[in-house]
Amino acid sequence: MPIPINDPLHAPGGTLKRLPLLKAAVAFIATVCLCLCGLLYLQLEQSRRHDLESARIASANLTRAMAQQAQDTFLQADLVLGSLADWIQIDGYGPAVRTRLQQTFARRVLSLEQLHGLFLFDKSGQWIITSFEKLHRGSGIADREYFQFHQENASLVAHIGPAIRSRQNGEWIIPVSRRLNDRKGNFQGVLLAGIKMSYFDQFLKSFNLDDQGEMALALSDGTLLARRPFDEALIGASMARHHIFQHDPAVGASGDEMIRSDTDDIVRLYGHRHLQAYPLVVIAAMSESAILAGWYDRAVQSSLIVALVVLGICLFGWVFVHQVRNSERIEADLRKAQQALELIATHDSLTGLANRRLFERALGIEFGRGARQRSPLSLIMLDIDFFKRYNDTYGHVAGDHCLAEVAKVLKDCCHRKADLAVRYGGEEFAVLLPDTNLHGAMALAEQIRRRVIDKQITHSAAPSGYLTVSLGCHAFVPSSLDSTEVFIQRADAALYQAKHSGRNCVAALSREDSFDALERSDR
Repeated sequence: MPIPINDPLHAPGGTLKRLPLLKAAVAFIATVCLCLCGLLYLQLEQSRRHDLESARIASANLTRAMAQQAQDTFLQADLVLGSLADWIQIDGYGPAVRTRLQQTFARRVLSLEQLHGLFLFDKSGQWIITSFEKLHRGSGIADREYFQFHQENASLVAHIGPAIRSRQNGEWIIPVSRRLNDRKGNFQGVLLAGIKMSYFDQFLKSFNLDDQGEMALALSDGTLLARRPFDEALIGASMARHHIFQHDPAVGASGDEMIRSDTDDIVRLYGHRHLQAYPLVVIAAMSESAILAGWYDRAVQSSLIVALVVLGICLFGWVFVHQVRNSERIEADLRKAQQALELIATHDSLTGLANRRLFERALGIEFGRGARQRSPLSLIMLDIDFFKRYNDTYGHVAGDHCLAEVAKVLKDCCHRKADLAVRYGGEEFAVLLPDTNLHGAMALAEQIRRRVIDKQITHSAAPSGYLTVSLGCHAFVPSSLDSTEVFIQRADAALYQAKHSGRNCVAALSREDSFDALERSDR
């Protein structure tokens, strides 16, 4: 059993397991890159949510400001109509008061910049009084939505109708009207205040909004009154299918949601708020691209930085892995060289058997183990008979071949891994047998002797005509008082006894013989 002189994988404390450095390096680099990408994703997602949340807050503030301004605008017009309606209810609008009413209408219009004009119509829809100096003489307004509404509804609450073009001068206005009754409560006419469309257009333009943004003022039923950017073709269009108008205003007075527009396919954040006092809705929409413009820039910059870092890590990892592979190749070569050196240092180059250096180490180890476990230890010493004559007769090359053949027999006979066959020196060999008593040692020695004879190696200088070997066996249970030198001397003495007994035999040293042999060796 070859025992290496210096094995880095073995230590007194146990086996040191080598870490798979290459796999660990690749796993570490991959983990670092994945962590960087994961952190980038989390950071960008958090930043995106923050920008969207900021946009929702800005949208809520914007719609709140729009709703307050719109409510104030209509409230002021409503208050004017209310005061005028009370006056007319008391004094009527006969020829005696028309001049004074016209002047009052004109002053009220001048006091409120959002007013286009004030108008009074009788129960048939004919023009009675306006804030303009020149009274319009037309077919009347009986076909208007607001007039028909007041004809059919007895409520005296102000009514806001769809945007229309004024028949006074063709300007776009939003009508705010009140019903007038006579003293008996019968329909007497309509009092109208026209809100300038241009006023809301300027008002909506005063807010900072992106190029793809939208702002609108609509009735609760979805009828569009005003819009930014202004598009005359859309004024009066119905937005009833829009999600904003699909819920009860009392439940969702305000809110926002991200919606893709059906008209231009642009995704926008639509914020809305219903006015408390009037059936109106203000809408402010900011495009998603504008909301996330800064986020896109940060995402590109962060992604580029992380990509460069990951690329650098991958390049470093490639170099590192390349170096590790080179180191592993070098280490493998060194290991092979070390194994070759160990083989040279511990084995005989001619026969391939262990040499005396390895034998002495193994003997020391087995001696200690046998002493601890109280197990027997055997040693066979063997010598080729008349080997000098063989060399003289056939030459040294044949002699080397003869030694190799005998070594092959020893290898074939040592079946256990613990058995150690040794070239002890010259033509002398030894076999160390742990956990083997004398009977087992002699049986193996006899097997070796017969196998050598079976080789039929011609030796003309020997009495038998063939190559033979003599073998000496010794076995005992070692203790701390015994020494390896004495153990070898006894086996060698047994070999000496076999040679003096005529060679080509196996001998074991008796206790008396062993004492005599020791005395002879001491002399």
